[in-house]
Amino acid sequence: MMTTNYAPDKQGYYGKFGGAYIPEMLYPNVEELRTRYLEIMHEASFLKEYHSLLKDYVGRPSPLYLARRLSNKYNTEIFLKREDLNHTGAHKINNTIGQILLAERLGKKRIIAETGAGQHGVATATVCALKGVECIVYMGEKDIERQAPNVARMKMLGAKVVPAVSGSRTLKDATNEAIRDWINNPVDTHYIIGSVVGPHPYPDMVARFQSIISEEIRAQLKEKTGSELPTHVIACVGGGSNAAGAFYHFLDEPSVELVAVEAAGHGINSGKSAATTRLGKPGVLHGSKSLVMQTEDGQVVEPHSISAGLDYPGIGPLHAHLFDTGRATFLSATDEESLKAAFELTKLEGIIPALESAHAVAALDQLQLNEKDTVVLCLSGRGDKDMATYMRAMEEQSL
Repeated sequence: MMTTNYAPDKQGYYGKFGGAYIPEMLYPNVEELRTRYLEIMHEASFLKEYHSLLKDYVGRPSPLYLARRLSNKYNTEIFLKREDLNHTGAHKINNTIGQILLAERLGKKRIIAETGAGQHGVATATVCALKGVECIVYMGEKDIERQAPNVARMKMLGAKVVPAVSGSRTLKDATNEAIRDWINNPVDTHYIIGSVVGPHPYPDMVARFQSIISEEIRAQLKEKTGSELPTHVIACVGGGSNAAGAFYHFLDEPSVELVAVEAAGHGINSGKSAATTRLGKPGVLHGSKSLVMQTEDGQVVEPHSISAGLDYPGIGPLHAHLFDTGRATFLSATDEESLKAAFELTKLEGIIPALESAHAVAALDQLQLNEKDTVVLCLSGRGDKDMATYMRAMEEQSL
């Protein structure tokens, strides 16, 4: 696992963002992780088991697919990194495999997680079933309603799904509940955070586990085009783990434009949005300093997105730093634009994307691309979980 100029410092800061802002009760847990995560992740036995499971259980490497009809439409070369083909249907499994192996080596017997779209919850429940470990997943009551198939999958895998009924009853609130649980069960419990958020070392740890995405992209692109470097890498961003993974091995390659796509919801200024870099300001959320959507007196603003996985009022500190330094370009796509992009990709390529990934596809309309460009778009997940939303959209449009 490579290091990069964009790695956090010893206190877990990416520039001015990051750190560990945690209650005293959590200090021993976080400190244990901070002092041991890199050492464990570099152990030969860990790496052997991790890569073996990625290959034989997850199904990696995930294909890099040249989307010819999509490419023709935009008069450029567009490759899709097919994270939707992973076991469980999204990139989330890359991280949960890594963290369950870490938890095992730390002697933890109980796993908790938060989930929005349900994909991280499913991926966590999956690895807990694989290892025979107790699993509790916190999920916003609103997300439980709109992601019913994933809730059923988690329960079938043996996880206990606990609804978060406070606030907006979405991802932010599920995260609050998971942190409360961890404070109450500090000794035997490991919290598998699903994105590049939370106190240090989580943003770095999750980014490293997801960096397998860009590691593979470089090798696959070399094989297909003769060059390891695309001109653009595009990924959707809520907390930002698929984007962190897709960007990681290109962070120190200034010729590669990194494009992060946030959820604009009903529109940036509609009051129903989740475009953190446009609407947020520095603040502390869920244990780290980053950009957060908040009121003048620091109250978190409720986000909105049609995609449960992007419905988050913050962004990971690495992404806040990439935005702050201008290393990455941040765009946004509305609910409507994302639905349109999802139907377009499905009809052009026969691939039904997750609503989260559809935001990345929607950004193609906002970029000035030409025939000499090589674009890699991280298709972070498949659309099975979003069929109810797609079916409603088809009824409304009489498709």
